[in-house]
Amino acid sequence: MTTPNTQLWEVFIRSRNGLAHKHVGSLHAADATLALQAARDVYTRRGEGLSIWVVPSSAITASDRSEAGMLFEPAESKIYRHPTFYDVPDEVGHM
Repeated sequence: MTTPNTQLWEVFIRSRNGLAHKHVGSLHAADATLALQAARDVYTRRGEGLSIWVVPSSAITASDRSEAGMLFEPAESKIYRHPTFYDVPDEVGHM
């Protein structure tokens, strides 16, 4: 249950150096410090994290599923982004 002065935070954990942070869940907290402490307690109980990010959910802007065509279809018309028509020299080997 949330109280009126808590906000929703999204939690991202990086498990090892060289890997990207992954979204692991959400939690409610009054501020960033408490959100970070709660994320540590809830999502890294077994020592599986090296880095934690907490982001207010209100700061995240997501695409709308109904607008997917408008956002992603223009990339299909740019054939130069998909080099399927180039001949790869044999010297290159496995690519």
